[in-house]
Amino acid sequence: MDFIIFLIVGGIIGWLASIVMRTDGQQGIILNIVVGIIGSFIGGVLFGPTLGGGGIYGWLSAFLGAIILLAIVNLIRRGSVR
Repeated sequence: MDFIIFLIVGGIIGWLASIVMRTDGQQGIILNIVVGIIGSFIGGVLFGPTLGGGGIYGWLSAFLGAIILLAIVNLIRRGSVR
């Protein structure tokens, strides 16, 4: 059951980050889940010690990590962050 919740939360975070970075039309649900999960890891490593790992700060660090991941991918693919 935890794995299903993990996928759902990862998908929501990836979807929200793709809306902010304007890549929502290019991604499907699977890529949103992947971006959310990897972004959560990145956010946990970068912002976890500063913000803490629980509650709203955990969601915020995961969201920021997903945005950073999409910015890096856009920079590599297009040569610009947007």
